Amino acid sequence: MKKFIKVTLLSLIGILLIAVLVIVYSFTPIMAGMAAKTVCSCVYVSGRTVESVREKELTVFPTLSKAGIEVNNGDSTVTATVLLAKAKAIYRKGLGCTLLAERSEEDVRAQQFSLAKTPTYAQDTLTWPMGDRLPDSIDVRIDQARIDKALQVALTETDPTKPKNTLAVVVLYKGQLIAEQYADYITPQSKLMGWSMTKSITNALIGLLVKDGKLRTEDPAPVPEWKDDERSAITLNNLLQASSGLKWSETYFNPFQDFHQMFIHSDDKGAFAASRPLVQQPNTHFQYSSASTNIMSRMIRQQLGDTLYHRFPYERLFYKIGMFNTIIEPDASGTFVGSSYSFATARDWARFGLLYYNDGVWNGERILPEGWVKYTTTPATTPPQGEYGAQWWLNAGAPDHPENRKYPDLPRDTYWADGFEEQYVMVIPSEDLVIVRLGISHHGFDMVSMVNEIIASLPND
Repeated sequence: MKKFIKVTLLSLIGILLIAVLVIVYSFTPIMAGMAAKTVCSCVYVSGRTVESVREKELTVFPTLSKAGIEVNNGDSTVTATVLLAKAKAIYRKGLGCTLLAERSEEDVRAQQFSLAKTPTYAQDTLTWPMGDRLPDSIDVRIDQARIDKALQVALTETDPTKPKNTLAVVVLYKGQLIAEQYADYITPQSKLMGWSMTKSITNALIGLLVKDGKLRTEDPAPVPEWKDDERSAITLNNLLQASSGLKWSETYFNPFQDFHQMFIHSDDKGAFAASRPLVQQPNTHFQYSSASTNIMSRMIRQQLGDTLYHRFPYERLFYKIGMFNTIIEPDASGTFVGSSYSFATARDWARFGLLYYNDGVWNGERILPEGWVKYTTTPATTPPQGEYGAQWWLNAGAPDHPENRKYPDLPRDTYWADGFEEQYVMVIPSEDLVIVRLGISHHGFDMVSMVNEIIASLPND
């Protein structure tokens, strides 16, 4: 009997060790890929040092901070090694960084795309919001000392075990830039990662195609793989409102989930996402989904063709509203990773929020179709707290209980683009505010307190 128990225990220990090894083996390529892509973008797009990236971004997971990092400025590549796993990301001018997975570096570098020409405006000579020249004075009724203190609190570390790592805060009031502050190693010219705020940019790009008559939200999503199966019932609206019914889990900590297969192991993220099976009827279940957004990003490319696609975000959106320091990065297939990979200065993020605050109109020119912002900020029917519209988060509250909302202490009309590690472009129409907060916050950030201090600093009109 004792021998049986001993054998059983040893067997269980062996099985447990094998399971741990399988998990570790599965996670190391993910960690290597994350490290290579993050360092590449932060170094070559944001202009950061490897040391600062290792100290800030790579501490999100203990394994990441221990990754071996090799930066080759000769060919603009970053190679990361975690145990036996190795991953490589490459930088291409005008495109940013791309993580290699299935295709060779030679094949990816051989891609030829028609890129937009950056306008030659000297932004410091143009007045805000098209440029960076600010007025000499602002509304004297604003409590400037209080608002500056609120921003300083956001950047000041008070708990070394839970650093805020705020990089930048920008505040617009009635369209004017009234306050901004930056971390010591960040400037107004630093392009900073938006993570999932990129989804809100994809919303704008879809809106432009709706304006052009190429897409309609109520129509079945034009995805070739779905034409002859049950997924043909999925509408563009379902994708925008994260209610497609496709199999998906937005889980970062499980190496076996589709999330990592798409982001780390797949060159064509939109195609991988489109291959997911239908597991629920469309428009019956809310499932936040980077997959849906990447399907739409590929859809935009299919609608436009490569002659226009890579110029489209810049010529039709960014450069129209003064976002001259913004970039969206593509995957190895050449499709923009519309769910996650955009970089912009804090001021450019503020301009993006201002476009929505102004109902899609910029300096008298309608950029987004009439009614698009209202559609975007109308709660979808599936989120229980009315917390999601079309690729923007909402504070609307549950239909039968408005007090049951994500941020009860903020106005109900608040809506925001939201990214990993507490990135925000927050629009509060009732307070005439656009607030941008960018950071590397592994332990959360008290956005509500900062916003309420800003609101308290404003005139009581």
